[in-house]
Amino acid sequence: MDARPYDLLSQIQAAPGLWRPLVLTNGCFDLLHVGHVRYLTAAAQLGKCLIIGLNSDSSVRQLKGPTRPVNTQEHRAEVLLALRVISGVIIFAEPTADALLELLQPEIYVKGGDYQPETLPEWQTAQRLGAKVALIPIEVAISTTQILNHA
Repeated sequence: MDARPYDLLSQIQAAPGLWRPLVLTNGCFDLLHVGHVRYLTAAAQLGKCLIIGLNSDSSVRQLKGPTRPVNTQEHRAEVLLALRVISGVIIFAEPTADALLELLQPEIYVKGGDYQPETLPEWQTAQRLGAKVALIPIEVAISTTQILNHA
């Protein structure tokens, strides 16, 4: 995990009333598209602040293949932070967001509706920590992979 999560954690701990209920989601967010924007907007509405766990460049390569990501983790983080619904971004290299859940202890953990509890790797950690898991339905069936394959 990036060293900076502790800066964000310090801010949350110093003023929990400004941050909580805290919403956490995670993903690659390589080429930001309308599906991402609608998903993130819906996620942000579930709490006071939305934090994004952003897959590092190395973890995106492991998940998506050697030609990905298209954009560096720094560029992807900057684009995400430009969205008014996002309060913070933490870059992580682990295969799952379990460590982020442990660190931030969000009240709500959000993933897309393409997941089910039995297919969500972080389900047990979220349940153990008492985080509500929200699966947001996919409004626009589009992905970065589809965009790249169409180009």
